[in-house]
Amino acid sequence: MRNLVSRIIESAPELAVAGTAMNGEFALQKIPRLNPDIIVLDLEMPKMNGIEFLQARRDQGIDIPVIILSSIAQKGARITMEALSLGASDFISKPSGAVSHDLHVVGDQLVTMIRAYGGEYLRSRGETPPEPPRDYATRVPRHEEAPPREIPGAAPAEAYQPPQKPVKKSPQARPGTLEIIALGISTGGPNALRRVFADLDGNIGVPILVVQHMPPGFTTEFAASLNRICPLEVLEASDGDLIKPGRVLIAPGNYHMEVNRRPLGATVTLNQGDPCNGHRPSAGVLFKSVARAYGNQAMAILMTGMGRDGAWEIGEIYEAGGMTIGQDEQSSIVYGMPRVAWENGYIHRQASLDNMAETINAMARSLR
Repeated sequence: MRNLVSRIIESAPELAVAGTAMNGEFALQKIPRLNPDIIVLDLEMPKMNGIEFLQARRDQGIDIPVIILSSIAQKGARITMEALSLGASDFISKPSGAVSHDLHVVGDQLVTMIRAYGGEYLRSRGETPPEPPRDYATRVPRHEEAPPREIPGAAPAEAYQPPQKPVKKSPQARPGTLEIIALGISTGGPNALRRVFADLDGNIGVPILVVQHMPPGFTTEFAASLNRICPLEVLEASDGDLIKPGRVLIAPGNYHMEVNRRPLGATVTLNQGDPCNGHRPSAGVLFKSVARAYGNQAMAILMTGMGRDGAWEIGEIYEAGGMTIGQDEQSSIVYGMPRVAWENGYIHRQASLDNMAETINAMARSLR
């Protein structure tokens, strides 16, 4: 696995592997000498495993970002959430083999995360991260070529371009009484949501529906981890779950989540329809459903994430008169989804990650 991951990383021209270690103990010994910008960590290692490494990293005051390689299993999901609570930045599912059909997808996601978290770390030290070449796309090494597969929502990386001035658009109605909040988030989301949900007002008085791009098998543990720190009830959504004030429902991996609003109450419906914007679950599917059911009684939020899932569909809530919030560029790990929505004039207000919870709380209070 170390050799495979090294080859994936070094397929990106501006990235290099400074070193590898067979366990956490050796990694801790090598870090002062290698001085890496990011650590890719397997949780399953002999002698000192990933959790023990993260505990030692914390105790030694090492602030280098860590991306977790996790197995897709219930135990793996539980340990991954523990790793995030110990300071890991994000996680990615292990590729299932050198010639697996998902290798291209995993490779693209891993390189994107390394660029994002490594770049953030370099900027925090006053350094400028290298820019990827304009024609770069993640490649599987030729001698391990996997069958062709489209990377959902992915495109060749391009040199950085500053956000464009947003197009001015006028909604068709004024905001009504707030009845629901819908939130979409992707790369950088697990820890961002931990920070936001810990500070939400326990008396916010409306339900919150969340799409976090995450593989099947992880959302149950992710919801449980958020429930431990959030003053609201946080659950992985099940088909037919009641949408009620004070409840947060997380879309399960590999299922779209929509709303079904009737006079006697509202529920969520889950389906495995075609991916939307390259994703299932998709923020776009959720936003379109919320716009139809709630119109100007909805609030929609787009936070850090690669691509444009939800960036156009949030416009349906905006144009119906609902309120919209986008995470700002400075605090986004990947300023993709919120950027597209902002540039197209669909965001009423941008907020930093530090101010996101208070912005949500304040806007919810003002619309109740």
